[in-house]
Amino acid sequence: MYQQLEAQIRQLIGDGVLAAGATLPAERVLADALGISRTTVKRCYGTLRDQALLSAHGRLGFVVEGRTKPLNPGMDRLKGFTEEMRELGKVPSSDILERVAGPDRAIASVFGAPSNTPFLKLVRVRRGDGIPLSHEMAWYDLGAAPGLAGADLTGSLYAALAREGVALTHCEQTIEAAFPTAEECTLFGFDAPVPCLLIKRRSYAGTGRMIEYVEGLFRGDSYAYRLSLRT
Repeated sequence: MYQQLEAQIRQLIGDGVLAAGATLPAERVLADALGISRTTVKRCYGTLRDQALLSAHGRLGFVVEGRTKPLNPGMDRLKGFTEEMRELGKVPSSDILERVAGPDRAIASVFGAPSNTPFLKLVRVRRGDGIPLSHEMAWYDLGAAPGLAGADLTGSLYAALAREGVALTHCEQTIEAAFPTAEECTLFGFDAPVPCLLIKRRSYAGTGRMIEYVEGLFRGDSYAYRLSLRT
C-alpha cells in the first residue's frame, strides 16, 4: 500500500499538481485522512525523501522538493531579506527566536564602539512562502536607533530602521561555506548537515557609523547568488 501511495504522490509531483514548495500533511494527519496506518505513510514519505522529492519541515509537515530551482537573488545593492523575497515572488515571514537589548562587550568591539553601548540582539528564522531559508543572528546599535528596542520587528528590519530615521547606505559583506549545526539542521528539516552559505555583513549609515552586524546561514540547497561583474 505504501508503494501505491508513493506512486500517486510522485505522479502528482511529476505532473506539477504538487509544485515545489507545496506542503503535505504530517504522517499522522494523512494517515487519519486516508484511513490507513501511520507506518504506511511513514514508509511512503521516507522513500520520497530518499529520492529527494520531499523534505521534512517540522510542524509544516513535508515539503515538495521535486523540480526545485535554486533561488537566484542578485547582489548588486544593499537590501534586506524581506525585500529580496518580494523581488523573487515569495512571501517573506520571520520567527523571532531571541530578542535581547543591552550592552555586549564582544559585539561592541566588532562595532568599534564603547563597551557600554547598548545593542539589540535579534535571532530569527527567515522564511519564504513558509519555507525556512536562513537562520540569522543580528546586532543593531541602539545608540543610533533606540526605538528598535520596543519596535515590531516581525517584518522588515530595514523598514523599522527607516522609521527611526536611520538609512543604511553601504555594507561590507563576506560569503563562505559552512555546515549547519544540529539545531539548524532541525530548523531547515535536514536529515544530515548540508553545505550552506554563511553570509556576514556590516552595514553603515551615511555618516560612516556602523549600525548592523549580521551572521546569516542560508540553506545551500536553495540559494545560488548571482553577481554581475564588469571590466
